[in-house]
Amino acid sequence: MNSRRHFIRSVSALTGASLLPTLKALSADELVTIGSFKTNKSALELASDEDYWYQIQQAYTVSPQIINLNNGGVSPAPLVVQNAVERYGKFANEAPSYFMWRILDQGREPLRENLAKYAGVSPEEIAINRNATEALDTVILGLPLQRGDEVVMTRYDYPNMLHAWRMREMRDGLKINYVDLDLPLEDNDLIVKKFVEKMTPRTKVVHITHIVNWNGQILPAKRIADEAHKRGIEVLIDGAHSFAHLEYKIPDLGGDYYGTSLHKWLSAPIGSGMLWIKKEKISKVFPLIPNDKPTSDNIRKFENLGTRPFMIEQAIGQALNFQLAIGNARKEARLRYLKNYWAKEASGITKFKLNTPLKAEYSGALAHFGIEGLEAGKIEGELLGKFKIHTSPVKWEKLDGVRVTPHVYTTLNDLDRLLDGIKHIAKT
Repeated sequence: MNSRRHFIRSVSALTGASLLPTLKALSADELVTIGSFKTNKSALELASDEDYWYQIQQAYTVSPQIINLNNGGVSPAPLVVQNAVERYGKFANEAPSYFMWRILDQGREPLRENLAKYAGVSPEEIAINRNATEALDTVILGLPLQRGDEVVMTRYDYPNMLHAWRMREMRDGLKINYVDLDLPLEDNDLIVKKFVEKMTPRTKVVHITHIVNWNGQILPAKRIADEAHKRGIEVLIDGAHSFAHLEYKIPDLGGDYYGTSLHKWLSAPIGSGMLWIKKEKISKVFPLIPNDKPTSDNIRKFENLGTRPFMIEQAIGQALNFQLAIGNARKEARLRYLKNYWAKEASGITKFKLNTPLKAEYSGALAHFGIEGLEAGKIEGELLGKFKIHTSPVKWEKLDGVRVTPHVYTTLNDLDRLLDGIKHIAKT
């Protein structure tokens, strides 16, 4: 019991907030075990320690009837986050206009401060919204660009971002210069070179997807951003798949603008996201949803959503506490370990083709594979139909296959079944 109390106190001190709701999902013995691992093992050593990750897995309520390997779309939340959403929802429904606007709304500023601390930025640069699309579209559609201005991006960027920039191209006469990437790549010098080649004196914005949604390729965001800034070009970074997945602070990437979803790797409630804009650049970006001061330098102008689900917003705090209890370095190491566990073995299967780099510098948890002679939909259908494994079929540009994205609750047994499925499909 003393060990348990010591662990609770130490983790609470680390996060600056009470973790008791989170820790209630685990037993006393499990807490003691986690506490000892935290102090005695490195992140890399813990990555393959199944006893440790067993405790984390118990915090989730995932279905035993289906193996979910599409966490890149949206991740389930741990039970403590689910309970928070339900608790806040019941509270709000006792008198919505009172408890939402006068009580729950008071929690936004503390949440903003905690998110900003985690992200390594000022609270005056963080806006809380619904997803990466909303965050990034706010910048894409709000920047004061003129006819003839140019944007650099790749065709492997997320569709909603491509749609937004193409709408500005159609509406405002911008020009998009596409970087020709042949993924996967294990050559950051080449990637940077390809981006630089598309920058011209008329380029105003470089759009960088930190982790490519389709195959998990990590792009050298900081190096690209530095090259852009040398030329007076601003940088927008899509962090949808890297936030709470890789260990970094937002300024480490060198961008001017950044958007992410919190319901992916942070395991926050479904429909939660975050926008970051450098303080000195806020005033020039028009909000996606207008308010009375669209040129204000107050980041809160981007939160003028009208009535919204406060219970989702406030439960982000429990997800953040859960992330802090695990630790960024430990989580990143585990996620990469899970990817490598199945991908390395599958690479020896006849007809199997891995479309994701294995080196740590170039990928984390996400990976994409194809099977010779089979299209994406066929592979995905076979995995789901015969093995009850849920993945994401991806047929995009030169990629044709299935994206696999485990999370911290994924077990090695789950991945062994994935390997069985791949072997079976490859033989047919």
